[in-house]
Amino acid sequence: MADDIATAPRLLVVGPSWVGDMVMAQSLFMTLKARYPEAYLGVLAPGWSLPILARMPEVDETIALDVKHGEFGWTTRRDVARTLKGRFDRAIVLPRSWKSALVPFLARIPERLGFQGEQRYGVLNARRQLDKSVLNQTVKRFVSLGLPEDEAQAGDFAIPAPRLEVNADEQRRLRETLGLSERPAIGMMPGAEFGPSKQWPLAHFRTLAERLVVEGFEVRVMGGPKDADAGETISQGLEGVHNLCGRTKLTEVVDLLADCQQVVTNDSGLMHVAAAVDTRVQAIYGSSSPAYTPPLTENAEIHDLYLSCSPCFARDCPLGHTNCLRHLEPARLLASIRHAALS
Repeated sequence: MADDIATAPRLLVVGPSWVGDMVMAQSLFMTLKARYPEAYLGVLAPGWSLPILARMPEVDETIALDVKHGEFGWTTRRDVARTLKGRFDRAIVLPRSWKSALVPFLARIPERLGFQGEQRYGVLNARRQLDKSVLNQTVKRFVSLGLPEDEAQAGDFAIPAPRLEVNADEQRRLRETLGLSERPAIGMMPGAEFGPSKQWPLAHFRTLAERLVVEGFEVRVMGGPKDADAGETISQGLEGVHNLCGRTKLTEVVDLLADCQQVVTNDSGLMHVAAAVDTRVQAIYGSSSPAYTPPLTENAEIHDLYLSCSPCFARDCPLGHTNCLRHLEPARLLASIRHAALS
């Protein structure tokens, strides 16, 4: 982005398509508003993400772009672009695909910034090389696009931690409507959209849930409709364990996670949501790496066996055993939860 940017620019950010990435994008929004307090910030994003963007005070406007994964959606992109013409000075495009830069191009936004990728020479007119050795985390890459290029290339800039707003009234309503108790709650998030190589065994989640109930905790299993069966496996027949998967909206999950004392989670989008509401995070890593996508909070404990075969970043274990997760015992998580509860 040019160093001579106006003091009150109208900025459009093309947001990512995953829950965790959208939460991490708040670090960029915070950076932009810190540098340009008078800026008007709009975010172009999938419709599902608008409620979570509403919990980010830095965002002045959200624009829905409802195009399915893998779908080009020319008509939708063109129609959205028409509504944006003449409204923004600069666009920052976070995804690296060609089509993600198409709306700012069609809207004729004067400056369109993003990393090089997929031959985006026409649709972007301010392109940067991505040095993965310097920008070695997703959040760093996002924030760097809000800084002058020389500062971004140094790689030692500040990264503000995402902080989602929480609605206390909604928390009370959800406890009543979902039949939750006032006992200290532990959230469990067994899902991970990327694949099974990031998912701690359900049997381990269930064993841990059994022990937590005995020790006086309430357990809330959270996730989307796809996680409902996993939630049932963990909760079936256990009093004090609630399967909330698919029963809550994303914005309600924000409030429920903030209402938990701690969470046990795979490296997933909801892990980043929990971190952004300052709930204690017990984060489990297998095929992925906490060096690349860590929970952006100091209130976290990382659980990783650091086997020689991990991180492999594969969707399914190439060796067929997933030892990086299976050998991570529930007793380790229980001890960490106990220690944090007493701190």
